[in-house]
Amino acid sequence: MKIGISGASGNLGRAVLAELANRAPQHSVVAISRTPDVVAGAVEARAGNYDHPETLAAAYAGLDRLLIIPSSDMQPGQRGTQNVAAIDAAVRAGVGHVVLMSAAGTRHEEEPAVGASYWKGEQRLIAVAPAWTILRMNYYAESLAQEVQMSAGTGVLTGLAENKVAFVSRDDVAAAAAGILVGDGHVGAIYTATGPRSVTGAERAAAAATATGKPMSFGIITDEQLRAGLVGAGMPEGVVNAVTSIQAAFAAGAMDIVTGDVERLGGRPPKSLDVVLQTILA
Repeated sequence: MKIGISGASGNLGRAVLAELANRAPQHSVVAISRTPDVVAGAVEARAGNYDHPETLAAAYAGLDRLLIIPSSDMQPGQRGTQNVAAIDAAVRAGVGHVVLMSAAGTRHEEEPAVGASYWKGEQRLIAVAPAWTILRMNYYAESLAQEVQMSAGTGVLTGLAENKVAFVSRDDVAAAAAGILVGDGHVGAIYTATGPRSVTGAERAAAAATATGKPMSFGIITDEQLRAGLVGAGMPEGVVNAVTSIQAAFAAGAMDIVTGDVERLGGRPPKSLDVVLQTILA
């Protein structure tokens, strides 16, 4: 079987490639990236750029299964357009089974909400792909670790409300994705990769304090305060919109979901937030 990873040079793409190399060396793997020269490992590297759909026809040719990993483009409307272009290219190329990475809590939203691009991609996939699977992921534990590092000076993690999030490690998402790509019985399924439990703001601040050995608390701020702080830090508009949208999703409970999908698909239990923070921050 020939398996393609679109977005292979990103952090998640590299993690999926590593999982496939470990668990399914008998399959042929194609790594698709706009920078194929940086792809490493015993894989076939192909050039493919979501912003240039004409490059995707050759990139997706001959694939039995394809994982589409959306870009990190934060410009309103851009990522949704990219998702549709990649899905349409996969269908035209005759890919037998298309797997789309999406996000927990995805629903009908309008730009500039981060979820809008995932919704657009999911709906297109369901409408046009002959066989499809969607893997939604909770918020990365690694991204929280970065937030902890950036908050070290103040000693305060902030949120728009006291909320709960089932943070998941990138490697566990990759394991779940690889399980879908090499397994059977996943057509038409929507899975959600999560950590083992949801943690509150106070609990993640305590975990951060333990990992760093420095005091850390959790404070609730308003949307206006969050935006002002990001603008004051020099963040571009797309990043400001993305961060506030994600925090709004936290506050609404969209990430307060725990499933057994990582263990079911990846064959191992997901790592806890404490373990990820200790690994990165200790």
